[in-house]
Amino acid sequence: MAHRFVIIGGGPAGNQAATYAARLGAKVTMVEREIVGGAAHLLDCIPSKTMIATGGAISFGQRIGGMGLTDASTTVDEDALVRRIGSIRDHMQDDTTQLLQSQGVDIIRGTARFTGPHSVEVDTADGVQQLEFDSALIATGTRPRIPEWCEPDHERILTTRDCYPPKVFPKKVTVIGSGVTGVEFVHMFASFGAEVTLVVSRQHVLPGKDPEAAAILEDDFLSRGVRLLKGARATSIERDPADPENVVVKCDDGRVVESTHAVLAIGSVPNTEMLNLEAAGVISDEGGYIPINHHCVTNQPHIYAAGDVSGKLPLSSVASVQGRKVAEHAMGLHTVEHRHLDYDKAASAIFTEPEIADVGLAEAEAFALGRKIRVTKVPFATTPKALINNDPRGFVKIVSDPATGVVLGGSIVGQHAAELISVIALAVTANLTVTDIVESLLVHPALAEALSQAAE
Repeated sequence: MAHRFVIIGGGPAGNQAATYAARLGAKVTMVEREIVGGAAHLLDCIPSKTMIATGGAISFGQRIGGMGLTDASTTVDEDALVRRIGSIRDHMQDDTTQLLQSQGVDIIRGTARFTGPHSVEVDTADGVQQLEFDSALIATGTRPRIPEWCEPDHERILTTRDCYPPKVFPKKVTVIGSGVTGVEFVHMFASFGAEVTLVVSRQHVLPGKDPEAAAILEDDFLSRGVRLLKGARATSIERDPADPENVVVKCDDGRVVESTHAVLAIGSVPNTEMLNLEAAGVISDEGGYIPINHHCVTNQPHIYAAGDVSGKLPLSSVASVQGRKVAEHAMGLHTVEHRHLDYDKAASAIFTEPEIADVGLAEAEAFALGRKIRVTKVPFATTPKALINNDPRGFVKIVSDPATGVVLGGSIVGQHAAELISVIALAVTANLTVTDIVESLLVHPALAEALSQAAE
């Protein structure tokens, strides 16, 4: 009898696990209650990057005066942009669904919960369906975190998911949260001409990221008229009773911000409370995340967790690789030693302008650990391609071992940083040295030349 594999959640982790397990001979059933492709992926990530791409086109139009052209006047067709977001989302969902079906994956639309260590029941539009399994994967993702001191009305007090597709393009907006999601929202709204205030609980944006990268981003925000409220924590967000179109954000230091809209971007919570994990004997932590080992196995040897719900890096790229590893392990391919996922070597990017990307050991982290490192940094202003593009902002920074030259990490700020970081990520994963990068014959003129210069 074929291995029965039930997957709860159709995001990147679930999709990869389903297709790989099916190819390996499993009888795969996927349960998805919202959207095949993943709610966080197709309702948050892809729409936001689509809007950011449009904002980038606007910014480029504003820069062309320095390229021997007349300044372009760019007018946003809001209806067309909303249709574009929907079209991309639908296209990706259709592609994912067709791929799963082509592999023989049975997709059930509904909400699943465990009824035992080897069984789930699914609430569907046609009633309750019972499923038995040999292995199961929990890949239910997360949703925006809502603090006790705020109740979104989804009209003017918004969660991140309320923003796509945009019901309205705010003219004056306050963003609460200065992490990755928060700064991307600031960049996006500012690109569309909004007056933006960012509430920053620390003394700089992007805590935990390279301070030099954060400083460049702050300078860009300030040059675009963004107001930064540093060292302030929001304590309440309310509609003004005297003016329903006005939203009032109060901070713990007494400062008050008024705007037409406010967006909460203060993290996520896992979707595990409805799964009835106790029936399966699966343990979750105090935050609701499900602890896993290096095989993505929970405390139950036949039940896995992957993606954001596992409490690891909340990145689609990480979730996808986790899903593949889960399928291989569930089908018995990892009975011998193999390469485990090293989350410390995962590349990540922030799609602001300029883009920010990093991978591996950070400079500040190395100093905190007392580890000896070599740090080399090259500004893009020294590369011909950046000057040709009329955008010399940012730098490439490489962190390496001074004794061996092995690349330990790096960060990039500037145009196409999300693409360029792949070179450093490969070096970190494969234990390549700075000499390996220097001796690679890269294209000229290209922004990638800064990588070779930094490696020297």
